[in-house]
Amino acid sequence: MDARERKVILITGTSSGIGLACAEELASRGHRVYGTSRTGPGKRGAVEILSMDVTDDRSVREAVLRVASEAGRLDVVVNNAGIGVAGAVEETSVEEAKLQFETNFFGVLRVCRAALPVLRRQGSGLIVNISSIGGLMGLPFEGLYSASKFALEGMSEALRLEVRQFGIRVVLVEPGDFKTRFSANRVWTKESRENSAYAESRSAVHRVIDCNGGARRCGALWFAPPRARSCAGPPAGPASGGFQFCSRTGFKADDIT
Repeated sequence: MDARERKVILITGTSSGIGLACAEELASRGHRVYGTSRTGPGKRGAVEILSMDVTDDRSVREAVLRVASEAGRLDVVVNNAGIGVAGAVEETSVEEAKLQFETNFFGVLRVCRAALPVLRRQGSGLIVNISSIGGLMGLPFEGLYSASKFALEGMSEALRLEVRQFGIRVVLVEPGDFKTRFSANRVWTKESRENSAYAESRSAVHRVIDCNGGARRCGALWFAPPRARSCAGPPAGPASGGFQFCSRTGFKADDIT
């Protein structure tokens, strides 16, 4: 790859799943990729792993400044870090809802605030915010997760209009279900684990969502994104459960490269 084409990319939440897959793929294409994890710094192949907790202002600022200082620039920021709090809305406490928003919404805000001064000085940059199919519709028993993604979508749409004057692009990517450990790592609300009035219906919904191969393959339930969204690239393969990546702007993965 020509040095002029090589980009400096920061991806949050690269311990596993989509974040790790993106980091490894972009590094394999010759880009300088920094990933982040709460577990500490290190190396994963060609990916430099930085310590970052997106719920901590100082941690975020230090990681972003390190990338800009070491690499001399920052071309792409992928906000991927996230968690899933699950349970009926009625059985989700305000504190549990705050936990959800602290990572999925305020975490992205922190990273954007830290990175934007660098991108503005350069007069260029790309921010990719990983939303979800849950940012297009409310998912039953993941209502606060969906709410955090709806909030992310609104902020991203406004941010895109605000920063384009500086040569900075902002896009949303809205994945469906993928075979990662995200579902297994859900944080269930306390009340949902204690004689829940919703136990039977919740079980039925999650059997469909979590079944082998994804919801489309099970055939019992289908969540379709609104037509206003555009899907980037061909339908995903079996490992993804058959869903596509969707984005608001017709953004494609190759746009990074």
